[in-house]
Amino acid sequence: MPNPRNTADFRRKSSVKSQLRALIEQGIANLRGQGVLPADLAVPDFVVERPKDRSHGDFATNAAMTLAKPARSNPRAIAQALIDALPANDDIASVEIAGPGFLNFRLSAAAWQRQLRAVHVQGETYGRNASGGGRTAGVEYVSANPTGPLHVGHGRAAAIGDCIARVLDANGWQVKREFYYNDAGVQIENLAKSTQARARGLKPGDAGWSEDFYQGDYIADVARAYLDGAAVELDGQQVVGAGDAEDYDAIRRFAVAWLRREQNLDLAAFRVSFDVYYLESSLYADGKVEETVRELVAHGHTYEEGGALWLRSTDFGDDKDRVMRKSDGTYTYFVPDVAYHLTKWQRGYERAITELGADHHGSLARVIAGLQALDCGIPQQWPEYVLHQMVTVMRGGEEVKISKRAGSYVTLRDLIDETGADAVRWFLIARKPDSQLVFDIDLARSQTLDNPVYYVQLSHARTFGVLRKMKDRGLSFDLDAGLAQPLDLDNAAVRDLLIDIARFPEIVEVAGRDLEPHLIAAYLVDLAQAFQSYYNGHIFLVDDADTRNARLALGTAVQRVLANGLALLGVSAPEEMFFADDAATEAV
Repeated sequence: MPNPRNTADFRRKSSVKSQLRALIEQGIANLRGQGVLPADLAVPDFVVERPKDRSHGDFATNAAMTLAKPARSNPRAIAQALIDALPANDDIASVEIAGPGFLNFRLSAAAWQRQLRAVHVQGETYGRNASGGGRTAGVEYVSANPTGPLHVGHGRAAAIGDCIARVLDANGWQVKREFYYNDAGVQIENLAKSTQARARGLKPGDAGWSEDFYQGDYIADVARAYLDGAAVELDGQQVVGAGDAEDYDAIRRFAVAWLRREQNLDLAAFRVSFDVYYLESSLYADGKVEETVRELVAHGHTYEEGGALWLRSTDFGDDKDRVMRKSDGTYTYFVPDVAYHLTKWQRGYERAITELGADHHGSLARVIAGLQALDCGIPQQWPEYVLHQMVTVMRGGEEVKISKRAGSYVTLRDLIDETGADAVRWFLIARKPDSQLVFDIDLARSQTLDNPVYYVQLSHARTFGVLRKMKDRGLSFDLDAGLAQPLDLDNAAVRDLLIDIARFPEIVEVAGRDLEPHLIAAYLVDLAQAFQSYYNGHIFLVDDADTRNARLALGTAVQRVLANGLALLGVSAPEEMFFADDAATEAV
């Protein structure tokens, strides 16, 4: 017999989808108890999804089809048995068998009414869940060498990494945002030499100017500040330009500090911040690199050949063994990376995510091999990597390749200055990281419905515009009365809007699980489109108070969900915007 009514447990789940999965699992347990299924049968890996054709119902599952074989029954017969075994629940209006054995569920009007109320009650927390359980997740991103302004590729890394951190936080993880400064190595030496050459009065093209030097005008700015005795506040310390063009060490310290500060200012303008700034140089100063190498040797995963120390990385899935320490005594670049990730493990990062450009793909296997070779309990799937592809910047139908300031590439600040932080964040996050991205400056600047970020923000502002007009007309809005009104579920625009509102917690959960924050952007466009369809077909400010309250209750729920979604992308949710159409320009 089915269990007693279990609606309370059903509602406590994080999303409608997860609520339904729990209900189906209870039905399967009942079938085991009835002897229809083997008593020791594990719950199969069934799916609960939204039908592509919404006329087929609100949700569909293949659970019965996965049970048919162990039940020694045909799928449609087991589907009927599963329907009969489902606990009674007043949130389910009907369950129908479709095709070879799919179950299609339709939610009741009471369930939709409760879903709408939940948006208003939960407010800014609507969509959040506790799947992370308060565990610690470290997210490393940007991690640019402090050798120049941040370019658009760094911007994409910043947008993806910051949004991953925001989404993980929304999924109940304790998130640590981390920036790893590669402040040691050949590139830093080239920075110091470039700055010293500028300080000596040389410029690109002069005799004595190396092709390895950095060419951008920003190097001249750094050299000028150093000679003028400028001060840089960084990490609670002050670095002052010594003014001596021959003091190489002083130039090196000043140039790194100056450019680190410049990068921090660019990131602040991009609404990106970090909890931890970790310096590569500290791994050497604190003996972490040497300690890591000693551990690898002690565990028997290294050998010496040709005067070099090698890691047997092929034992851990790499395509060939890798040199760790060269014959001249210096370490190859992946060794400090292993040491650095070991510190993440030691700092308690149960989930470690590193966002990198796709050009780093070749180095990942050796870092993972080094971590496994330490034999210290690090899981094989740790850390996780998110790789992004390159960004092409277009203006006027032509590719933009260089910046006046940086010389050889488009900077993040260039894009922010031209289009605003909202547009840059949206366009750099809106596609899956492993897909190449075209950033169209003209589209990002446009105030038209073709611009997705403008379209979503305009949809958010519309309800505020309606509320302002309502006050001007002397009308009122009673939210509780609006939430008490029956929902017109036969109206396709109403039902589509309710379905999309209910999808938000599911999207947040999947985006955090799979590290795909671009799903949030795609969802917001869908929700904005559903709202615009509803808005265009319904007059909000009508004389009938019941109708007015019901429509505004729905509209303000959409506004809340749009605001919550935009916050996960780090994009603002304006309450007033201007919209120009063929007739006139109006404030909304």
